[in-house]
Amino acid sequence: LSPDDDYPDFVIPLAQAVAAGTIERGVAVCGSGVGASICANKVPGARAALIHDHFSAGQGVEDDHMNIICIGGRTVGPSVAWDLVQTFLAAEFSQAPRHLRRLSKVAFLDFQPMRTPR
Repeated sequence: LSPDDDYPDFVIPLAQAVAAGTIERGVAVCGSGVGASICANKVPGARAALIHDHFSAGQGVEDDHMNIICIGGRTVGPSVAWDLVQTFLAAEFSQAPRHLRRLSKVAFLDFQPMRTPR
């Protein structure tokens, strides 16, 4: 990577592929992970989160059906990042009724035009 690389050039196609079902899950990395998370979540069907701990890496999938993990390349070391990705990939969505109910409420927003406050 170089300073001229822009994370949206990588994250948008990744999020589109996940949302389309071409790939099941994705891993996005930028300096802090924040930009990658914001960018990925603009794609309907992408459920991305900035993760820096093992609990959230698994719980994000199990409870919230997270399908893209975002990691800060400048904030998380390589060995921790590897462990977070392994936890993310090993986790499975629980399909518990309460999580399905919540997920449907969030997914509904993917297809709603946003209103500007007056």
